Amino acid sequence: MIPPPRVDESTVVLGIETSCDETAASIVMGGTDVLSSVVSSQIDAHAKFGGVVPEIASRAHLELIRPVINEALDTAGVDPERIDAVAVTIGPGLIGALLVGVAVAKATAFALDRPLVAVNHLEAHLYAALLDDPNLEFPAVVLLVSGGNTLLLSMDAPGSYHLLGATIDDAAGEAFDKIARFLNIGYPGGPAIDRAARRGNPRSVDFPRAMLHDGYDFSFSGLKTAVMNHVRKNSDVASDDVAASFEAAVVDVLATKLMRAARDTGARSVVLGGGVAANTLLRSEVDRLARAEGFRVALPSRAMCTDNAAMIAAAGWYRLRDHGPSGLEIGAVPNLALVADTVRTNRAAPGRDHR
Repeated sequence: MIPPPRVDESTVVLGIETSCDETAASIVMGGTDVLSSVVSSQIDAHAKFGGVVPEIASRAHLELIRPVINEALDTAGVDPERIDAVAVTIGPGLIGALLVGVAVAKATAFALDRPLVAVNHLEAHLYAALLDDPNLEFPAVVLLVSGGNTLLLSMDAPGSYHLLGATIDDAAGEAFDKIARFLNIGYPGGPAIDRAARRGNPRSVDFPRAMLHDGYDFSFSGLKTAVMNHVRKNSDVASDDVAASFEAAVVDVLATKLMRAARDTGARSVVLGGGVAANTLLRSEVDRLARAEGFRVALPSRAMCTDNAAMIAAAGWYRLRDHGPSGLEIGAVPNLALVADTVRTNRAAPGRDHR
């Protein structure tokens, strides 16, 4: 195993991200200084299918990964020999897509004689806020919302976090995608719902808020069914009104539980992460509620919410500093968990009012 370099503010990490349908590379120095962040999206290639086609994604990664890395190096003005470590997403994600990034990262690390750092994609989302706000105050509560995950975590410091709650069925982003497809309002679902909701009336339909006052877990499957049933029974209802009312229900649950967790854990900051963190209503509601209660708010820029390699490089910097490099034998893990070894503490105290 290659001995780790001294990890400090001058340490330069090349990050590589290919977990789904974004081919991305980034150069980050010192864990928070983004010298470049290049993302090549495959949205147009998958739009006609209404979702990501794994084989198409993998082939696109093969074609794009080297040009994207070269562009990241050129934009940063960094010579390959200046790279101190290579960080790569090993999971979770699409196995074929992950394998492309892992293979290229291994080859790059081997060719440069630099350490390789394996990064959990979900953990990387926790560092996205640090890229925009390096002085984030801990402890923090993080709401990680994406197409595949809805997680609520307490974070004592970079690399130290505990799972508070998770979805018991559909993730929030998955619900957005399915409702957007059902309403036929565009792809990807998250941005499509966001656009339609701005034109609609969020009070037009009172959709259910499942588990709103029950612990820190989430459930969006029933809401999704309620939306579909309402539209089927009311064929003349405006899609924009449905989108706005659906979005309001999702955001109400997410923001309420985030703020409850912040109060219960004694957090100093509340943080959003993941693709759904780009949602306009969610950002404004969390910002409004958190500031009203005196919490510091960390909202990553929209570019840092979606899949990118800057967060991979940042997470890699911290992992290299705290745990050292990974071996070149590391492989892709499509179902990689985030905090499998931490204690789950999502149950509220009996009889406590969490409104």
